[in-house]
Amino acid sequence: MADSKREIERKYEATPETRLPDLTRVAGVSAVVHRGLTELDAVYHDTEDLRLAADSLTLRRRTGGADAGWHLKLPVSAGVRDEIQAPLADTLPPDLAALLRSRVRGRPVVPVVRILSARDVHHLLDADGALLAEVSIDEVLAERLSGKGHGTTSAWTEMEVELADDGDPALLDAVERRLRKAGVRPSGSASKLARALAETAPEGSGRKRKAGRARKAPRTAGDHVLAYVRHQVRALVELDPAVRRDAPDGVHRMRVATRRLRSALRTYREVLDPAVTRPVRAELKWLAGELGAERDREVLDARLRARTAAVPGTLLLGPVKARHQLSSAARRTASRQRVTAALDGERYLALLETLDALLADPPLLPRAGRAPKDVLTRAVLKDHRRLETRIGHALEQPPGEDRDVAMHEARKAAKRVRYAAEAARPALGKPAKRFAKRTKAVQKVLGHHQDGVVARDALRTLAVQAHGAGESAFTWGLLYGREEAAAAERERELPGVWARACGPELRAALKG
Repeated sequence: MADSKREIERKYEATPETRLPDLTRVAGVSAVVHRGLTELDAVYHDTEDLRLAADSLTLRRRTGGADAGWHLKLPVSAGVRDEIQAPLADTLPPDLAALLRSRVRGRPVVPVVRILSARDVHHLLDADGALLAEVSIDEVLAERLSGKGHGTTSAWTEMEVELADDGDPALLDAVERRLRKAGVRPSGSASKLARALAETAPEGSGRKRKAGRARKAPRTAGDHVLAYVRHQVRALVELDPAVRRDAPDGVHRMRVATRRLRSALRTYREVLDPAVTRPVRAELKWLAGELGAERDREVLDARLRARTAAVPGTLLLGPVKARHQLSSAARRTASRQRVTAALDGERYLALLETLDALLADPPLLPRAGRAPKDVLTRAVLKDHRRLETRIGHALEQPPGEDRDVAMHEARKAAKRVRYAAEAARPALGKPAKRFAKRTKAVQKVLGHHQDGVVARDALRTLAVQAHGAGESAFTWGLLYGREEAAAAERERELPGVWARACGPELRAALKG
């Protein structure tokens, strides 16, 4: 099983003559201890078209040092990466291969660069001798192992400052100030691999450029819609490893990206040909459903835990918490298996390839070439009228199952309006922001109501199970009643929240 840690480091330019300044003058650093020289040998792997490097991922097999093995680094933010480590093996470990699947999509991963480093290591310690950071000066030799630049080499010297686990990032700022005073400057490359690829690339390949061409700012309605779609597709791909690693909120964020993408393709049917996007929407609906089982379980478990915690101890009759934990564990196992099976399946990879093809050759309709204001406003208001119809239908229903269903349908329509307004915000500005904010308030009320409907169904099941096991079902009935009361409160709240979200002044502002 792979291990994971958060890596926070900064890189600096250096020469073989570079020496460390006195870093004990940095606040909190009491000693700088020389740990000696280490020889590292790392072979970096990627697809032939360097898909991992394009997304700033690095995959290496390294020997030497204290952490020999396979290392996969996933970018988090500038200077921050999650490093997943697996034991040394001749072939890529399955755990790491799974985390790369949304990027490589079945393409072989091969050695692309070998980097030899002679690392001179120093530890920065506090007054108690605890490690604050590791500073190393690396003599680097890189060799291209594949492609047209095969056999090309490059050599350089660099300095790394890596924060210790759970360290304060402010220390890196203080160390950098001291380094700058000594004439040491930040590196122009984010990683050894990035520099190696740039410096061993054949002339004319374009990889020696420090930066690629910037994408043109959106101008037409089609530009804006495609920019939003592109952003959601990237989020979908980038969140895949987070879901596989069971990172907090990973499933939720990936499901939201899937829904936003599907919603955009449906809302902006006058921009992107629905005859082409309809099958894509169907596949996105499938993926959202597979992710939904796990996300719905997360929401339900959090809600039941909160409700149970609010019950006085004298009213917790029977093994209430234990039964809930057992039920939750069983649901979690089933939902996690379902998510993993979906991400490991060929249908998912086919969807990702289809989305790439859609962006490479977008099925733009004539309206896509128009100015964004009229086209995007028209689409948002059309969705809003649909929401208005569903809200009206929900409010007309008597309390009970029919109202529950109608409010759930209204919730889905509210979410679609919100996503449409968010997609249009770069073009329409503050009116779209206000529109999305007020619609989100409606969605929140409807969402709490639907969560209560799901919770009541789960509570009834738990009560039946408890009764069948000879336990008291009193507490489950009490919680059921509280959910009914909460649902009634949301139903009373909805008209007022909706009135603020459907005012004519808001629609007029959106039209400008």
